[in-house]
Amino acid sequence: MTKVGNIFSLFYATVNGSALTLELVVDKKGIVKDKHYNKSIERSVLISSLESYALAEKHGIAVPYGVLGENVLIDYNPYHLKTGDRLKIANVILEISQHCTLCKSFTKIDAKLPKLLKDDRGIFAKVIKSGCIKEGDDIYLLD
Repeated sequence: MTKVGNIFSLFYATVNGSALTLELVVDKKGIVKDKHYNKSIERSVLISSLESYALAEKHGIAVPYGVLGENVLIDYNPYHLKTGDRLKIANVILEISQHCTLCKSFTKIDAKLPKLLKDDRGIFAKVIKSGCIKEGDDIYLLD
């Protein structure tokens, strides 16, 4: 088990968009209170990196945290992780299930954004072990 980073911010999806929260309660059906709860287990949690926002800003696109649709924003770049890799956050274990696909709705923010973040928007994970994730928690990559 190797420490790789920390939780920067947490969000859950509502019918009105993304809501910032200090903690997420997760179980094998996904994020409790999230509008996607129990809909697609393989896509239960979207993890994004601060590096995605830095990449956008480097290209003159400043957007607020949460706009990429992430649930978990971290200070570690996880985009090299493969399907099946596992992260431990507090007592929660997440398993990488797939890389996030290109989202054309980002053209509403900036026409360049979808192509720019094609491989750097986020990764989906499913919940292996239920629990609570809090802002500031350490993130470990399991061996």
